[in-house]
Amino acid sequence: MKKGKHILVTAALPYANGPLHIGHIAGCYLPADIYSRYMRKQGHDVKFVCGSDEHGMAITMRAKKEGKQPQEIVDRYHKLMGESFEKFGISFDIYSRTSNQMHHETAQDFFTTLYAKGIFKEEETEQLYDEEANQFLADRYIKGTCPKCAYTEAYGDQCEKCGTTLSPSELISPKSTLTGNTPTKRKTKNWFLPLDTLSPIIKQYIEDKKSTWKPNVYGQCMSWINEGLQARAMTRDLDWGIKVPLADAEGKVLYVWFDAPIGYISATKELLPETWEDYWKGEDSSIVHFIGKDNIVFHCIIFPAMLHAHGGYNMPDQVPANEFLNLEGNKISTSRNWAVWLHEYLEEFPNREDELRYVLTSIAPETSDSEFTWKDFQSRVNNELVAVFGNFVNRVITLIHKYYNGTVPEVVLSSDPNEAEIKKEIDNAYFSVNSYTSNYRFRQGLSSIMELARFGNKYLTTMEPWKRATENPAEVKQTLVNCLTITAHLGNLLSSYLPKTSNQLQQLLQIPEYSYDYQFSAGHQINEPFLLFRKIEDEEIQFQIEKLAKINQLAKKDITQFEPEKQVISFDTFSSLDLRTGYILEAKKVEKTDKLLQLTVDIGYEKRTIVSGIAQHYSPESLIGKTVLVVVNLEPRTIRGVLSKGMILMAENNGKLSMLHPDNNLEGGGFIVK
Repeated sequence: MKKGKHILVTAALPYANGPLHIGHIAGCYLPADIYSRYMRKQGHDVKFVCGSDEHGMAITMRAKKEGKQPQEIVDRYHKLMGESFEKFGISFDIYSRTSNQMHHETAQDFFTTLYAKGIFKEEETEQLYDEEANQFLADRYIKGTCPKCAYTEAYGDQCEKCGTTLSPSELISPKSTLTGNTPTKRKTKNWFLPLDTLSPIIKQYIEDKKSTWKPNVYGQCMSWINEGLQARAMTRDLDWGIKVPLADAEGKVLYVWFDAPIGYISATKELLPETWEDYWKGEDSSIVHFIGKDNIVFHCIIFPAMLHAHGGYNMPDQVPANEFLNLEGNKISTSRNWAVWLHEYLEEFPNREDELRYVLTSIAPETSDSEFTWKDFQSRVNNELVAVFGNFVNRVITLIHKYYNGTVPEVVLSSDPNEAEIKKEIDNAYFSVNSYTSNYRFRQGLSSIMELARFGNKYLTTMEPWKRATENPAEVKQTLVNCLTITAHLGNLLSSYLPKTSNQLQQLLQIPEYSYDYQFSAGHQINEPFLLFRKIEDEEIQFQIEKLAKINQLAKKDITQFEPEKQVISFDTFSSLDLRTGYILEAKKVEKTDKLLQLTVDIGYEKRTIVSGIAQHYSPESLIGKTVLVVVNLEPRTIRGVLSKGMILMAENNGKLSMLHPDNNLEGGGFIVK
């Protein structure tokens, strides 16, 4: 690749409906960051863009579940994801979002151009409709049985088990995720992208990539094409998303998979308002999409079809999609909370971003699914980063300070018998890292760096300068200067993979900048040694394993033992409840009942009689003097001849009732702030 070439690197826009987990990082964002950093270092003009995808169905589903507006959801997770990316060291040139005005205008303009060119097919079709919810069901509001693998929880757009991209009409026994009802069909008008008509162009585009794309990417694309591409609706009947810019499209928004990839374009425009076209339309530009395998069809078929139909845009040169990362023997599942969340890792392992970068790169799912386990994480950090890389660097710096007070000694040997071998190992490392990194094989690239560290350790151990300092001081000086040179090259090579560690090494060695030709001069001062990495202790790993075990235990619970969630209420409805603290003065059983107690409760401004069905859980005498929470504006009700004016709040678990108490011993009448 010619230096100076424009390279636009994109990373899949993460849904702003939840936090990031290590599967996202290993599959997409970390490899994209390594590649971007490396290409910048090689002198290329690189722009690395990403942003939050804020119009997906998963977002509206979460909003409904939490009783909030979609904008509240996306604002929360856009902030959390942006902060997590920054703390982890992902070097985006811009992290944008699809809810901003620039993106809405760009997506609508793109749609309008295709519409004006007559690309879309306007069709009235039957779509699934939930009669109880009174709305058309978008893809993610439908679940059913996958026709490919028989998985019973497949969504209307994709089966998360086998990865097959679907349409709602293909599902067997579809159900609405809103109500659980079997949907009916109603006619509605939408605008379709004619992938069938565009198929010959897309097929040729894919075939031209056979020798340069990953086999899994090329194979999946050709499988789709050979099965026959079908027209796909680019609009949906929804109230959350980018409005379709047509007069007769009331109540319709752009399909999220039409809108989301255009986010790459709008983010570039936001970053470079004057020169963005250089990266999307220039003859010397290259576009690289980093994604997971579940997004291959959208980035390799649908988006290129959109770009071609629009005209003037370059098609993606590379789509180095990765496979999936599993966790402790199971597929990562956000719905089951079976994940290692990035923001939690950063909190629980502060200042140890590079340890996770190292492990996730070492096990990256580049050609097949891989697995993260906490024991393996501990082993790789302790046995590789600490025992190999960190150990070599610490030994070298410590010896320089021990024998020369941290000052680089003057080399006096006329010739060095190890020079040729050392140069060969360094050159091999640079060649391998360049070849592997340029071709998206980051596991091997990192492994090549570690091989140089192993060579350095072996060389230092063989030369034994601690034994020869007196008998052969000239050789010891040469040995330690050689080791300093290897250390500097390790820092240089590592800059794209573990940037924080690379920076620490640069500060430790006190060199102005890394370069292949850098030579240490006699008298150069080296900083005091410090440990680049520390061991991961057993207790730290056990904590993480137990945390996952609790999640797994909860996931296996029989959900039928829990009361189902009731219909979502507004905050105003909740605010209408008058909740106060009460002090139980008297308690006795209601005559001729086994479950009811008659309580006299002081709520501050008056004493109330409240009947509560808790006699099988509490004796009357045990309640005297307890402070409880009371709903005081509940409509009075006569129960077994006793007028009850209020309700005591209780919690139930496995059939056992427990009282809810305020944190402090409050007097009766305390108002509960909502």
